[in-house]
Amino acid sequence: MLNSFKSALFALLLVLSINAIAEPKVGYVQMKTIMQSQQILDIGKKLQNEFKPRNAELEKIDKQLAEKEAALEKESASLSATVLQNKRRDLQRQRLDLDRKRAKQHEDFELRKREEINNFQNNINQTINNIGEKEGYDLILFNTGAYIGPKVDITDKVLKQTK
Repeated sequence: MLNSFKSALFALLLVLSINAIAEPKVGYVQMKTIMQSQQILDIGKKLQNEFKPRNAELEKIDKQLAEKEAALEKESASLSATVLQNKRRDLQRQRLDLDRKRAKQHEDFELRKREEINNFQNNINQTINNIGEKEGYDLILFNTGAYIGPKVDITDKVLKQTK
């Protein structure tokens, strides 16, 4: 009787240990897909709209400078060398000022782009954490993988739940 009790206890412990080492739940997120998603395209459109007025202003200045340069070339024959040289210097200063404004605008754009991408990536990370906790994942990988099967790919789920 003691042997059958030991056998039953052993069998029970064996069943419990098998359940305890159940297969871990693993997920994978394709960051390439996320970084090509509609959300990223929307960020690009938002930034384009945000910087559209500044771009238009810079283009307007550029066009005005081109017109001034063309007009100066037409009237250059009738101007004295000193006046012509002064007008060319003035246009050159204006062109340099425009180049500085363009460089500043580009820096501002890149800064805003990094801010928006960082915010988006933080939202993605938070979404992945939320899915992992709510759905009982033991491991969620992203970025790299030799082979990722469709059973563990949760990329669409992450995109749907990301704000």
